[in-house]
Amino acid sequence: MHGDKKAVVTGGTHGMGLAIVEALLDQGAEVVLTGRNLQTIEQARERLAGRKAHVVASDAADMGDIETLGALVEERLGRVDALFVNHGTAEFQTLAEATEESFDRQFAINTKGAFFTVRRLAPLLTDGGSIVFTTVANDVIFPGLSAYSGSKEALRAISQVLAAELLPRRIRVNAVAPGFIETPTMGVVGLTAEQRADFLRQGERSTPLRRNGTVEEVAKAALFLAFDATFTTGVELPVDGGWGQGLGGAHQDEQAA
Repeated sequence: MHGDKKAVVTGGTHGMGLAIVEALLDQGAEVVLTGRNLQTIEQARERLAGRKAHVVASDAADMGDIETLGALVEERLGRVDALFVNHGTAEFQTLAEATEESFDRQFAINTKGAFFTVRRLAPLLTDGGSIVFTTVANDVIFPGLSAYSGSKEALRAISQVLAAELLPRRIRVNAVAPGFIETPTMGVVGLTAEQRADFLRQGERSTPLRRNGTVEEVAKAALFLAFDATFTTGVELPVDGGWGQGLGGAHQDEQAA
């Protein structure tokens, strides 16, 4: 149980982030969570009303918002035992369709915003605390998501460097890497119902465990890294149903049989 813990979850108003928030609250932690979409922010406020949750509108691509978030966390929590850097955005654009604006936006949110969020909140982290990034499973590759994949690969490298930099304070830095996880948007901006259904079908077909993961399963892995994996830092934990562990061929062989 983590009843005395203070946590921050960016991108915590829906999907995997909200599942992390609710898992923390269920164990008695106090949580500041951020979101950018006004609709999901209000929905989260209604859903979490009466619990030890502070829902904050904050854009990870805005340095001013990050500074404001840091001040609010300091005021509301005083300290941070675990920081979950979960926010992110993905936009479908093939090489021929790609625009500089979309490319910059995805890196600004997924990579730059994540880095500077940690930079602002690091002084509030307790020595011996933890940071958990949300990246993406290595081999979940889709045409049209090159900028998104690149931004998450950069985030993976950042998490490992920060793990080394924060060793003197015994702050552990790890990442959880989801594969096909069933969420309302599947993590992609503007996804149609048909495209979401296609994502789900692809997940069922290609994941060795023959199903899509749940947000609760990602949350369990994230909390494990944050609180229970006390001798683990600088690692990325796949939550991908065996996708990236060389089991895909065995799954295909079984299907063929």
